[in-house]
Amino acid sequence: MRLNKDEQVPKTINTMIGKNLHWLLVLGGTVILGTVIGILPDNAEATRALETNAPATVIEHEAAPTTLDIPSRSATQTEPAAAPIEQPGEWHTVKVKSGDNLSLMFARNNLSPQELYKVASNKHAAKQLKNLFPGDEINLRIDEGTLTELSYEFDLGQSLHMIRDGDSFEAEIIEKPLEYRTAQATGVIKDSLFSSAQTAGLSDKLTMELASIFGWDIDFVLDIRQGDSFAVIYEEVFLDGEKVRDGNIVAATFNNKGTAYQAIRYADASGRNDYYSPDGRSMRKAFLRTPVDFSRISSRFNLKRKHPVLNTFRAHKGVDYAASRGTPIKATGDGKVIYRGTKGGYGKTVIIQHGSSYSSLYAHMSNYKRGVRNGTRVKQGQIIGYVGSSGLATGPHLHYEFRVNGVHRNPLTIKLPDAQPLSKQYMADFQSHANPLVASLSLLSKISVASTDL
Repeated sequence: MRLNKDEQVPKTINTMIGKNLHWLLVLGGTVILGTVIGILPDNAEATRALETNAPATVIEHEAAPTTLDIPSRSATQTEPAAAPIEQPGEWHTVKVKSGDNLSLMFARNNLSPQELYKVASNKHAAKQLKNLFPGDEINLRIDEGTLTELSYEFDLGQSLHMIRDGDSFEAEIIEKPLEYRTAQATGVIKDSLFSSAQTAGLSDKLTMELASIFGWDIDFVLDIRQGDSFAVIYEEVFLDGEKVRDGNIVAATFNNKGTAYQAIRYADASGRNDYYSPDGRSMRKAFLRTPVDFSRISSRFNLKRKHPVLNTFRAHKGVDYAASRGTPIKATGDGKVIYRGTKGGYGKTVIIQHGSSYSSLYAHMSNYKRGVRNGTRVKQGQIIGYVGSSGLATGPHLHYEFRVNGVHRNPLTIKLPDAQPLSKQYMADFQSHANPLVASLSLLSKISVASTDL
């Protein structure tokens, strides 16, 4: 059966398409495969770069001539973290005044109680901002009455940093490492310890510490002689390469009236620091020799002294230390306050019982240290009151008595009991620590004496 012309044309086209469709599919697949193969090397190299932590610059290539947008995983993962966004507002430095608190400081800078609550609600801030001291500085960044950032250095190298996050604050403690370097100083006494120490380059802090270390063996009011000498090895504390303060005395020697006293600072396994002689004896005694620092003795222990007010002969069973009104008075030993009040001619008085055998009395005070009352436990060196002239006194001074089993003894001459020596379990470690320091002190002392003789 013959088809007409119109029927033959569609059939012919269909036949041609059917015969050529297979080759069209093969050709298209080849083109696509070639394109994919051309793309793969970039992606594979990027994957290897990630596995070997190669930097992003190593895997950069010219863009392939294709419209496909393939993201680079290596660029995303090696990209540095974005810097924190700077908060809006201007910084204000607020200095803490006497009697100040955070509420008053916020009010002075027009910050609302709501802002204060948001800061105080943060546990880090509540802990560090609870105890502010006069002279401290707090930096506040404020934007139109809104606190956006806070910075407070609460200790050397340690600061609290707070940054606003919506309606609350994120806080962190930032610590900068402190560097400790050792320094040394030597000197010879020409007039007083303070002036000689100052000439040697020691600060007042280190001079007081030096006197405190040897204060149980040497009375720095009565025993110092011209020609006495000292050598000190101490720490200097640095922050960001700049010295910020003096540290502790590491080792020291003091030559007094021909006798050399040496002290080495040592910390045992519990972290307890103290000063010991090279053979492990504690430099401390159970009692301080004097209850006030660098005061002048105005009246000594004398059982036949004429009283300056009563004008009669009456035993003076203690030592009087002339000092300015308000000078701090320290407990000479650990103990319990058994009397605090006015006691006849003694005026305002404190009596401390030290164990079963010893007691000490402090009289003519101007006032008592807050918190010191009958039954209070006190530590050696703790301030218990202040010099005054209450009772029968012609001027401000401290009257100090020392009793053993109820009997008055001369505080200036009595042999004071020693504190506990270093435990035997630490002696080997202490010796390895102390020996090089003792050698250094010996060398420093020789250099000091030699320079003085020149």
